[in-house]
Amino acid sequence: MKNVGITTTVPIEVLIAGGYRPLDLNNLFVGDPHPEELVSMAEKKGFPQTSCTWIKGVYGACHKYALDTILYVMHGDCSGSLELAEVLRSEGKNCISFSYPDFPHLGRMQEQLENLASALGTSLKEAERVRRKILPYRVLSRKLDELTWKEDLVSSWENHFFLVSTSDFEGNFQAYRRKACGLIAGCGKRRPYPPSFIRLGYIGVPPIFARSLYHFLERKGARVVFNELQYQFSMPSPGGCLAQQYIDYTYPYSSSYRLRSILLELRKRKAQGVIHYVQSFCHRQISDIVFRKEIDLPILTLEGNTNYTLDQQAMTKVEAFIDMIRRRGK
Repeated sequence: MKNVGITTTVPIEVLIAGGYRPLDLNNLFVGDPHPEELVSMAEKKGFPQTSCTWIKGVYGACHKYALDTILYVMHGDCSGSLELAEVLRSEGKNCISFSYPDFPHLGRMQEQLENLASALGTSLKEAERVRRKILPYRVLSRKLDELTWKEDLVSSWENHFFLVSTSDFEGNFQAYRRKACGLIAGCGKRRPYPPSFIRLGYIGVPPIFARSLYHFLERKGARVVFNELQYQFSMPSPGGCLAQQYIDYTYPYSSSYRLRSILLELRKRKAQGVIHYVQSFCHRQISDIVFRKEIDLPILTLEGNTNYTLDQQAMTKVEAFIDMIRRRGK
């Protein structure tokens, strides 16, 4: 299979049916031993310092990992992806576009999927076959999610990692399955987190300082029992067909559409507070206004830029937030 870099979660079933092996450029960027070097690569090319760090990191990952074919999203993701694709195209990369509909609509999604299948030389019939093969791996990820919030056995970081990896299954389904099954089996020997731990929801794009944030929270007696978009990557509502699956996937659509799922999961998982992560220079920061109006829980907004670990200022904010929730519960 030929490798293809993806700039966000996309219908990987169509890519695989077309003979491609999807690799999430975001995961390659933040998982790199030296993510700052990937950003520096983009800035040397001419990307402004005030542009999104994720876009610059994705650009660097394209080159470091020698990916010649890129699938980017024209509508339903970051507007910077369009300009990124222009730069990559000028450098000889093969850039293929995909668009989510303006709003969830079965017919329009079906049309976009057919266009993508045609561009990749495959059919939706073949993509549906791939979808059925992938479903058991998605079920595994959701089992780990349940072990996080129902059984209190899986850590915040583990929940994040295994859910965020479902965007591309790390390019190796069998390796993902072995790791996930190993963790599930190991949970039988663990003691649950104590009830005294503060239960948090996390909304917004995955954080640039993920490992640092989740570990710090647990050191302070709090844990994330709901990772919004990471959970969405696992396709928790697979539906009866590919088009329905990607309509129920909430990220490409409005904040109000996302809120339906967010509010349901926060109640179900008995969250006591919410961390909303926003990336510097990202238009999605504005959604914080909507979330604060509609979510009836304490909310901490954390902003990240090029800080790949939680800095002292952010640590102070997080610790004060946890203490505030704890005092409210007494």
